[in-house]
Amino acid sequence: VQLQASGGGLVQIGGSLRLSCTVSGGTFSETRMGWLRQAPGKEREFVAAISWSSGGTYYSHSAKGRFTVSRDSAKNMAYLQMNGLKPEDTAIYYCALGDNYGRYKYFGQGTLVTVSS
Repeated sequence: VQLQASGGGLVQIGGSLRLSCTVSGGTFSETRMGWLRQAPGKEREFVAAISWSSGGTYYSHSAKGRFTVSRDSAKNMAYLQMNGLKPEDTAIYYCALGDNYGRYKYFGQGTLVTVSS
C-alpha cells in the first residue's frame, strides 16, 4: 500500500490550502485515514482523521473549526481542507492509514505547507 500526499505550498496568513492523499497498491484493512504534521524541531502531531466506513471525523484542538477532513472511498482518496492558516500551521503534512486507535501503519511522503506573512 502506498500513500501520496500533495497540495502543499506557500500561503499567506489567513489563506487556504487543500491537501490530497491518494492510496494505491491494493486493498487494505486499515480503517482510518489520518493527517499528521511535523514542524521543524518538533515531534509529529495528530491533526485530523476520518473513518473510511462511517465518515466520522476527528480533529485536534488546533484544527477544529478551521480544517475539514473528507474522503472519497470510491477513489481511495482523502482530503484536508485548511482554512484560516496561521504561521504555526507551517509543517510537513503526512497522510497515514491506521486503525481506530490511532496506530498508523502506512505513511505518505509528506507535503510541505508554509504559512507566511
